[in-house]
Amino acid sequence: MGAYKYIQETMQKQFDEHDQAYKQRLIDMRREPAVNRLEHPTNLPRARTLGFKAKQGFIVARVRVTRGSGFHRRPVRGRKPRNMGVNRLTRAKSKQWIAEERAARRFPNLEVLNSYWIAEDGKNKWFEVILVDPQHPAIKNDSTVSWVATNRGRVFRGRTSAGHKGRGMTFKGYGTEKNRPSIRSHKKLGK
Repeated sequence: MGAYKYIQETMQKQFDEHDQAYKQRLIDMRREPAVNRLEHPTNLPRARTLGFKAKQGFIVARVRVTRGSGFHRRPVRGRKPRNMGVNRLTRAKSKQWIAEERAARRFPNLEVLNSYWIAEDGKNKWFEVILVDPQHPAIKNDSTVSWVATNRGRVFRGRTSAGHKGRGMTFKGYGTEKNRPSIRSHKKLGK
């Protein structure tokens, strides 16, 4: 059994909800800013499966996103429409996708590679986002991630794993005719 298998088993034990260390970690994470740069990933085996490498040009950021549904601003004047939705609106994006976008806005010179879930409590969810510096020589010379340099703004176009899932790109064929190239462009084309 390799070293990362042992690390993975320890990580599963660490993320037990009834563990006192896990509860203390949640308390510490609540005190951090919403987007916080980390020295190294919390869950190393998960980060490595998603493309993280311990070399220059790779950065990990922990992002806190509030749980729950979205809401619209209520109109100030006039009557209340019969079907006016204010609370309990389901977002078209997942919390993970929102976390990736926030990390990309916080670090505009970096590109989002992928992300994964870290923790959650009653109010928040935390994700760790793996970011890459496309201009760094170590990234340009690495054939496994050098393609990121030609894919700028991929998180805002729904090109990450969470974005693909949110756009319905994980399925093909019957029932998904309106998903490609996107729902919005499908409406414009009037297919």
